[in-house]
Parts: sequence; structure tokens; C-alpha cells
Amino acid sequence: MAMGSEEPEYAERLLQLEGENPHLQNESKGPYTGDGSVDLSGNPVLKNHTGNWRACPFILGTECCERLAYYGISKNLVTYLTKELHQGNFSAARNVTTWQGTCYLTPLIGAFVADSYWGRYRTVAVFSTIYFIGMLSLTLSASIPALKPPHCIDFLCPEPSTYQSAIFFFSLYLIALGTGGIKPCVSSFGADQFDDTDPKERTSKGSFFNWFYFSINIGAFTSGTFLVWIQDNQGGSPVMRICQVVVASIKKWNLKVPDDSSLLYELEGSRSAIQGSRKMEHCAKFKFLDKAAMISTLDTKREDLVNPWSLCTVTQVEELKILIQMFPIWATTIIFSSVYSQNSSLFLEQGMVLDKNIGSISIPPASLSTFDVISVLICIPIYDRLLIPTVRKFTGRESGFTDLQRIGIGLLISILAMISAYLVEIKRLQIAYSEGLVHQKVAVSMSILWQIPQYFLVGAAEVFTVIGQLEFFYEQSPDAMRSICSALALVTSSLGSYSNSLILTLVASVTTRGGTPGWIPDNLNEGHLDRFFLLIAGLSGLNLVMFVWCALRYESKKAS
Repeated sequence: MAMGSEEPEYAERLLQLEGENPHLQNESKGPYTGDGSVDLSGNPVLKNHTGNWRACPFILGTECCERLAYYGISKNLVTYLTKELHQGNFSAARNVTTWQGTCYLTPLIGAFVADSYWGRYRTVAVFSTIYFIGMLSLTLSASIPALKPPHCIDFLCPEPSTYQSAIFFFSLYLIALGTGGIKPCVSSFGADQFDDTDPKERTSKGSFFNWFYFSINIGAFTSGTFLVWIQDNQGGSPVMRICQVVVASIKKWNLKVPDDSSLLYELEGSRSAIQGSRKMEHCAKFKFLDKAAMISTLDTKREDLVNPWSLCTVTQVEELKILIQMFPIWATTIIFSSVYSQNSSLFLEQGMVLDKNIGSISIPPASLSTFDVISVLICIPIYDRLLIPTVRKFTGRESGFTDLQRIGIGLLISILAMISAYLVEIKRLQIAYSEGLVHQKVAVSMSILWQIPQYFLVGAAEVFTVIGQLEFFYEQSPDAMRSICSALALVTSSLGSYSNSLILTLVASVTTRGGTPGWIPDNLNEGHLDRFFLLIAGLSGLNLVMFVWCALRYESKKAS
């Protein structure tokens, strides 16, 4: 990683190195950078060993995380000051603007230290540590009950003690100091990774600034949407409630859970301790977590019946139990998204080497993906108007299938889609061999319309799996966590694409050893795309077995 330029000493040190290594005297513009960049020890930088794009992901990640933390705090600070520290609107607004002003003043300190003493690398490293310590202490001040005032009782809101205020504002301004060393140095430090005397690296430097600004906005966007939503919905309470159950269970690890679940702690009446949630009935699974809802002698002595870190309600415990049960179901739908991602990748590449001409019309391979959409448009009315009424007569359920049954059927259909693609590729390769086209990067005389079944099956699988997944995560998620659980259901699409990329990388690495073209070469006539489709079908089959195993053991939510 290049540390930036130290011009006065650079030439002298380079001459010294050239004196020690005569073979470098005529190559000082070759192996070394020409813009005066030095490493951490102050030595000239070897271009092939450091800097350039290899260092940039860490620099861009640092900026993204810093902006995420800064905006996450600044956009939620007024809410926290008024709701948790019980400040008035005037005081809260004044404290926020003062802190923001300080955050934009401290970069002068960081810039002076970087240019005069430490250099950009050390400055970013030291001030990032300060930033982290500030974030850690701020998190503790917001999480530990003793470090913040008690909750309001009716209209009586206790003010924070001097000690509580001191811890909070010390943490806040420690963050302001930390950002002062990061903001003015990160962009320059990133640009330092590219040699100004190299035309190619100058072009890369312009690209770096594009991605740098992209990283800033990723952090700002995430903090302005997801983090703000969490803050406005009880300050991240879903995550906090989960942590409280875990902590309370561990505290009481040596207690024996009673056989009678009515002895566990729960509020009387129909009101739940969790805002926006119904009470949930106790289930016998994961009994260790029930310890969090046991009223111990110590709880009674300390009067900890209102401290959720020591005693949780049955409903709060059941929230975590539901999430634990839902996780394997969620995980087994990721492979389906890998199958779906073939629509925009390998299905298209397969179509490129099939005969695209239907009479005088040439069909673009990408247009075949419309059969996926057509399949969805056809299957939904059939499912809703014909299949469900028929199944309802046999199952007696209003919805016909359960959500898990619907997901499982979709996973099965997705396997059939990959088998269909496998069979098409087997036939295509046979034609390529028979026509002597193996070593030619050309299409074979097999109509692209043979791809329609695989696209159609993927669409049918969507109708079952995707819609069933959305219904499952809505119906089974805790009432106060429905948005988060629904979002997790959507995240499987992203993870499916990533997992497909990982599988492709591993397949390419394994199958190209020894100089062989591999399963997916540039010329698919030389490859074995059929084996890849069969691999995905096999993985989907194993995934379906795991799904069925988890689904049979799933215990549905019971709310009262």
C-alpha cells in the first residue's frame, strides 16, 4: 500500500537504493513509482508490489463505514436526545447542530497532523481507532440501563444525571474527533495508490474518485433508510430484544425450567410488552431460552421485574424461538434464487449457440426470458382459480396448501427446470459433435425454442416458491418484526446471485486445471454446460431434502 509522497527525501532515498542495487539505476521509472510515493518505512514504492486497485477496497470500505456511522448518528440524534435523554426540542436541536459543526471543524486538525507529522496512513489508522472507541462507548451508553435515565412515567421524564450526560457527550465528541482524521485523508490516501506518472494509473485514479463518491452515498443511503427506520421503530428494539433474551438466559443458565409454562413471566391481560405485537403462546422448543422468562429469587430481591436484561416475557422469548425456526427455511430458499439467476446468465449464453432463426425472423436469446413472465401470468390465475379450490376439497384448508408446502413444490419445479436445461444442452452438444462444430464458436442447428420449457418451469417455480416465501415470512414472523422478516425474504435473491457466482468460480477453478477448457469456456461447443446444469439440479435436490426435513419439524406461530 502506497503511503503518499514525501518529496524532499524521496530522491535521496531512491539514489541510495540505486547505489546499493546498480541494476536499478536505469530502471528507476520502471519498478518504482515516479510520483514520490513511499511506503510505511519511508522507502520508494515498488509499483508491482503495492498500491493500485489492490488497496482500494479497504479504503473505500473505510469511507463507506465511516459515512454509515456518521449519518446513522446524525439522522437519529434528535430522536434519541428527545426520547431517551428527555431533552427539549430546543436543547436537542442545539446539541445536534453543535456536534455536526464540530465534525466539520475537526478535519482541520486531522489534515494538519497528516501533512505535518504522521502522514495520511497513520492519521487514518489512529483516528479510526478513536472513532471506534467513540462508537463503542456511545453504544454502551445507549444500551446499559445505568448509563441513561429511566423511562418516562406518564408525563414525568427524569433528566439524565451529570455522569450519564458526560459519558454520552464524551462518546459523541470522541466520534467527532475521529471523523476529523478520516474525512480529509481517505480520499487523498486512495488517490495516492495510483502513480501520477503512469497514464494508465492516472485513468484509474479518476475511476477511484467515482467509486469513492459511490461509497459515500452507499453509507448515506443505508443510514437514511434502514437505520432511520430502526431508530423510529423503538431504537433497534428487535435486535435489542433478541440480545436481552440471550443475556437473560445466560444469566440463569443454572436454573431448571419448570414443566408448567404458566409459571413463566408474562404480562397479565391481553396487552403485550412489545408495542405492536400480540401475545404469543409458549412452545416447548429451545427450552434453554425459557430461562429468560423465569422469575428467580434474585429478580425479586433486586426488583428486576422491569429490567428486560434480567427478565423477559414469554412473548419476547417466543420471538427469538420463531426466528431460530425460520432461519433454516430462509437458508434453503437461497439455492432457488441461484436457479432463477440462470435466466439472465447461462440460459442466455446457451441460447446464443442455438439456432435463433425462425423462418425469416431472428429471435434474440434475451427475448426467451419473456416466457418466464408469460408462465407467471398464466400460472397465477390457474393456481388461484383452479388449483387452490381443488386442493381445498382434499386438505380442508382455506389456502389449499400451507406456505411451506407451496415453497416445497416450487423448489421441486426448479429442479425440473434445471433438468430441462441439462437435456437441451446434452442434445445441443450431440449435434455439435455430429456436425463437426466442437472447435468452432458457432451456433448449432437446434432451434432456440427448445429453451421455452426451462424458462416456463422457472416461472412456474416462482409462483410457488417466491409468493409462498413472502406469505410464510409475513404470517410466521413476530408481529413487531414483519418488515424485517419480509426484507430477509427478499435478501435471498441477492444471496442466490452471490452463491451462483461462487459456484461458477469454483467450477471454473476445478475444471480448467491441466489446461482443459473447463465446463464453461468461451466456446461452449468445447465445454460441458450440461454438467453445470446437472450440478445445480443436484444441489437443488439436496437443498429440497434439507427443506423438507426442516419443514416437517417447524412449529407454527401461535398468537393470542
